[in-house]
Amino acid sequence: MIQGRFRSRTFHVLDAKGRLNLPSRFREVMRQSGSDIFMVAPWKTHLRAYPIAEWEALETKLLTQGGEQGIASFVRYVVGGVVECVIDKQGRIRLPAELRDDANLSKEVALTGMLDWIEIWDKDSSLAETDGTRDKFEDHQASLARMGIL
Repeated sequence: MIQGRFRSRTFHVLDAKGRLNLPSRFREVMRQSGSDIFMVAPWKTHLRAYPIAEWEALETKLLTQGGEQGIASFVRYVVGGVVECVIDKQGRIRLPAELRDDANLSKEVALTGMLDWIEIWDKDSSLAETDGTRDKFEDHQASLARMGIL
């Protein structure tokens, strides 16, 4: 069986405790991975939520290739800020206040499936990012053509 991927974008509202309802299709991907834990990390303008296996693959790359790149400050920021978030029985994860503050998350958020991880954005920031990408869509044509997508 092919492992599921995180796909699509949905909008949600954080509750007063910072809990986020995950779409059932995202929970299904997690079920297929055999885990109910996301590693949620700050990522400048948003948060990234990784299944354990994907997070460990990222850590391995940082361990094996990071020294060559001199990215200790990046490791300090991302790995130092990562939080383990367990999916509860209602299909929610709790995003700690520090992470919400780091990504400027308000009550309304956007979840975007990025195949191997999920991005968690403030809704307005997500819409602005999407508009910017749409406006510069042709900037991606050469890369897409090299991949055989165009």
